[in-house]
Amino acid sequence: MTIQIKDLGMQEYMTTYDRMREFNEWRAPDTDDEIWLLEHPPVYTLGLAGKTEHLLNTNNIPVVNTDRGGQVTYHGPGQLIAYLLIDIKQRSYSIKKFVSLIEKSVIDCLCDYEINAERISGSPGVYVNGEKIAALGVRVKKGSTYHGLALNIDMDLKPFEGINPCGYEGLVCTQLVKHKKDIAFADIKRKLSQHLIKNLDQSSDALSDVA
Repeated sequence: MTIQIKDLGMQEYMTTYDRMREFNEWRAPDTDDEIWLLEHPPVYTLGLAGKTEHLLNTNNIPVVNTDRGGQVTYHGPGQLIAYLLIDIKQRSYSIKKFVSLIEKSVIDCLCDYEINAERISGSPGVYVNGEKIAALGVRVKKGSTYHGLALNIDMDLKPFEGINPCGYEGLVCTQLVKHKKDIAFADIKRKLSQHLIKNLDQSSDALSDVA
């Protein structure tokens, strides 16, 4: 079983959300896993545990309820989304191991740019100097995952001030360009893809249409 990397560009959130659920429903045991790389127009998303009390001032940005884990987060242009459509049952991953491998992939990717990133116990995601640079939220259904990872690269961070990110009051979000200037978005896509494949798919080759 391979992992196919698909670069989808800018996509409306609900369109992609519906496609992920459809993919998960019809996939078979021999269906290749896929990672979708994309960006979304501005949108807030609430996970299954999401509480509206964490929506402080949405400023007319749409709010969408989803079936992923976690609380509320923001997506917008300049943020790299990686949706992970992975059969963890076939790969014998626990959800805990799967999340750990995603976090490791982000940390490894940022290390390539000499940025020291870390996990924080009890708070899924990746942090730099205590500020959140990547958020995670996944759903497992029929032994396979969807939803995934959002890495802040070069975006307007102000909408994060309109929520308690991931349900944490006062949590500050950061982005890659604050720590390393002049990084091409396409370069990040390639490097993050490489690390995700290395960590998630060590047993086979992967197919990629990332330029």
